[in-house]
Amino acid sequence: MIVFFQSFAQEITGSDLVKKTIQYHDPNNNWSHFRAKLFIEMQMPNGKQLPSEVSIDLPQEYFKLSSLKNDNQIEHIVNKDNYAFNLNGKTEVSEEEIKTFNLTNTRAKFMRNYYTFLYGLPMKLADPGTIIDPVVEKKEFKGKEYLVLKVKYEEGIGKDSWYFYFDPKTYAMEVYQFYHDETKNDGEYIVLSGQEVYRGIKIPKIRTWYENKDSRLLATDKLTKVSSL
Repeated sequence: MIVFFQSFAQEITGSDLVKKTIQYHDPNNNWSHFRAKLFIEMQMPNGKQLPSEVSIDLPQEYFKLSSLKNDNQIEHIVNKDNYAFNLNGKTEVSEEEIKTFNLTNTRAKFMRNYYTFLYGLPMKLADPGTIIDPVVEKKEFKGKEYLVLKVKYEEGIGKDSWYFYFDPKTYAMEVYQFYHDETKNDGEYIVLSGQEVYRGIKIPKIRTWYENKDSRLLATDKLTKVSSL
């Protein structure tokens, strides 16, 4: 069993593994046409719950994040190259409010990229600028063997080193982690559990975030619902 697993990990290439995991998570190639609203509940280690709603319309290049901060309702909106913000229902905001709630184009763009990347995985591994390591390794994590893929990005896209862990039988993505600097063992790892199936796309339902250096729990994101836009 062990010998077979080792030889298989050596035979499959990184690009082959990406194709197989995308086939598992998005067999009908629907991600590029994704239009939906994600209802997400983040739970912090202290028990505090932070709900948010994320609207993603890839064909129309539209994104909206609605979240709560200190009982204030905040919206960051990106519509193609246009940016807009709402604070408790008002679009006219003061300079102080802009600073307090980070109502900037940079923040809106970051959040768009953040949510479309995380909820678009593993399909996003096929994006231009993604550097797929051709060597697939095997690694044990929490008592289970995985096929592990290392990913880096071209300059201007990303600086972190990423590792993605896939079930060797189904190719389901079950864990991923990133490092800013691997020599410092910084960064985080994220354990995935459950699935929400939307128009054939298998989306991880629960993401639990930990620090790499000491496995300290950071937060848990739960996808409670996906609905059409």
